[in-house]
Formats: sequence, structure tokens, C-alpha cells
Amino acid sequence: MATQQNAPLPEGLEAGGYRIVRKIASGGFSIVYLAHDPDGQPVAVKEYLPSSLVRRAVGELVPTVSGENLPTYRNGLKCFFEEGRALSKVIHPNVVRVLNFFRANETVYMVMAYEGGRSLQELIVHHRNRPGKEVLPERHIRRIFAQVMNGLREVHANRLLHLDLKPANIYLKRDATPMLLDFGAARQTLTQDAPKLFPMYTPGFAAPELYKKNQQLGPWTDIYGLGASMYACMLGAPPQPADQRTVHDKVDAATQAAAEHYSQQLLDLVSWCMKINPLERPQSVFSLQRALREPSGASAAKRTFSPMRWLGSVSFRKRRGPAVSDSTALWPTQKSEA
Repeated sequence: MATQQNAPLPEGLEAGGYRIVRKIASGGFSIVYLAHDPDGQPVAVKEYLPSSLVRRAVGELVPTVSGENLPTYRNGLKCFFEEGRALSKVIHPNVVRVLNFFRANETVYMVMAYEGGRSLQELIVHHRNRPGKEVLPERHIRRIFAQVMNGLREVHANRLLHLDLKPANIYLKRDATPMLLDFGAARQTLTQDAPKLFPMYTPGFAAPELYKKNQQLGPWTDIYGLGASMYACMLGAPPQPADQRTVHDKVDAATQAAAEHYSQQLLDLVSWCMKINPLERPQSVFSLQRALREPSGASAAKRTFSPMRWLGSVSFRKRRGPAVSDSTALWPTQKSEA
């Protein structure tokens, strides 16, 4: 998996009317900055900067692109810009808000909302080593993903796919409301255009069809990522990568090992989402939402949900985080593919 080798923009620089404060995240595809808008309000600015294609040294603003990489770079640039424009039309409480996008320094920038909170991945890592207890309680998993699915339905209704669903891209605001971040459509287009590039998906959460060229992608591709993310909430680690599952599938056995803490209905739901054959998965988020509805009479439904008590062990008081991500950071159980 590619990492970002390029120098970030200098602090204090103004680009497109936004003043860069500092870098807050980076990955093989982009760099994300905390910035201030013209009114002095904090925003997150995401810069298109695929490290496999461009180079930018300290003190430089414009990235250097070799002639052989220029067509691929420009195609990815166009896709990134069009994706930002499409996402700006999606207004939903469970989808990160794209406020603006602009061109500067011979690349494209996407301006997004800046919120306080934590990623679902951080929460899982914090809770996964509790002896004799589940990683995240089932009632919380159901509540989080019921809202995530609401946001994803709106994305799909706008004829968009996420293509990089994973706990690192599900952001929990201070009130525990989840938001979808860091859409991967432009990265997928870039990968298809230049097979020599490093894969830009996350092993364990990427559907099998993302590993092959010219495969039909659709809502079922994102549904695999939803199932893999719920799996991580129960097992505390990413599932087996899809390419390995085709040789020796360990996912179903690992899922059933969580039966001590989770209902069979939820375990079956996760297995359904993660079928290797796309036709065997739910074909729409709506059909998945119906299946996620909590069984009537479940004792968990009677318990009071207190997001701040649940999240309280991971303090939010001193950290204001970005409602964006381009994380390529690996979990302790993952190994880099490149």
C-alpha cells in the first residue's frame, strides 16, 4: 500500500482563499490540512497528490509529474474534481459535508467540514482487549450502522459509490453520530487507468471485485465493506483479505467464534454482506437495512443508549479532529501489501 512521500504545503500558505494551519492526515492518494476559511472558521482541505505519480520537495508548491505519468495524473485529477462536485450535492447528517473545491498549484483541493470526534477504528482498537467482554456491544453496532446505511443510501441515490468503506472512514462525532468519510471512487478510477500503481484499497475491507480489472461495481461492493466493518466491530481486527479467501476462507469460522457475545442474526447478516460472489450479497442498502432491524423483544433494545458514557473512555475534550481521512495506517494485525 502506497504511502505519502511528498512534502506538505507550508503552514501559513493561502490557497484558494483558505489559510493552511497544519497537516492533519496523509496517505498515498492525498494530504489533508487543517485550514481557516475567509471568516476564520476551521475547515479541512484535502489535496489531490497521488504519491505514485508525483513528487514535491520541501519548499515547492507545484508537484512534478513525469511525462509518462501525466495522462494518468490528469485523469485522476478530473475524477477527483468531479467526485468533489458530486459529493457537494449530497447533504445528509451521516455523510461528510463538502463545502467547496478549487484548483491551485496545478492540482485540486476539496474543502470539507471539520468536526470533533474519533474514527470507529480508534474506538475498536481502544475496546478490543477487554478480557471476557465483547469488543463493541451489539446494540451500539446496530445503532452506528443503521445510521451509516442511511448515509450510504443517500450516496447511492446520487449515483455514487464509496468504494473504501472501513472503520477508519466512519467518523463518530462527539454525540456519537457516524459520518462517512474519504470516498474512494477517484482512486479506483486511477488504479484502473494505470495497473502499475499500488493498489489503493484496504486489505480486509475491499470486496473481491476490487482486486480485478473490469469487474462490475455497484452497491453490493460497498455492502461488502459494511459487513467487513461490522466484523471488525465484533472481532477487533480486520477480516481476512478477499484475495486470500478465494484460496482458504477463514471468515465464516472467525465470525461464528463471536457467537458468545453476538446474536446469530447479526452474525448471519455479516456473513451475508461478505459473500465472495457479489450476486449472493444484498443488492441494495435498503434490503440490508430491513435485515438489520433488531429482533423484537431483544433485551438490548430496552437498555438506555448513552453515547457519552460509551465514548467517555476515549476523551474528546482536548482534541478537535477532522471529519476527513486519507488514512493508510495499518492495524497491528495488518501487513502492508506493498
